[in-house]
Amino acid sequence: MTVGDKIKELRKEYRMTQEDLAKKLNVAPTAVSAWERNKNRPLMDKISIISEMFNVPISHFFGTEDIGATVETVLLPVYGNISCGKGSVVYETIESYETTPKDWLNGGDYFYLKAKGNSMIGARIHEGDLLLIRKQAEVENGEIAAIAVDDEVLLKRVFKNGNSLILQSENPEFAPISYNPKTDKNIAVIGKLKKVVLTF
Repeated sequence: MTVGDKIKELRKEYRMTQEDLAKKLNVAPTAVSAWERNKNRPLMDKISIISEMFNVPISHFFGTEDIGATVETVLLPVYGNISCGKGSVVYETIESYETTPKDWLNGGDYFYLKAKGNSMIGARIHEGDLLLIRKQAEVENGEIAAIAVDDEVLLKRVFKNGNSLILQSENPEFAPISYNPKTDKNIAVIGKLKKVVLTF
């Protein structure tokens, strides 16, 4: 049986619809449908949540070869909170370490921050979510990045407009913020958002 077959089997055993499971995982019902039809495969963070939800080990979803792959993990530091609202100081002290599948990483250095506030809810980033950040000083236009501003760190979608950076929230209640990196030396992109690990 495939991963999708096993998800479907457990879902039916617990008498849940695809819509029910999708709501608990904060994904679209079409995503669950694609998994069960073996058109796509859920990421490890979703499989971990599903295994807890249905009280089965993660190994339940994989064959022998897959199990060997999933045990390859690394410990990455969690550096406190990142503000998704008005800003929050990120301390250099490591709060904890998070076990992370190696297949989430694609070269470079990574770390975690915790989401705070509601300015990025349109991107399905909520209070307390773990944010996997790849350290890098530049991002492509429209990508979500962690940006240091003075002693605060913001999580915003970055747009380039001439010499300025426009930091855009994913919540209409928050106005865009404009900076000029050439004149505002107190701002720096510190990393690109690679993955959001949802909390329930």
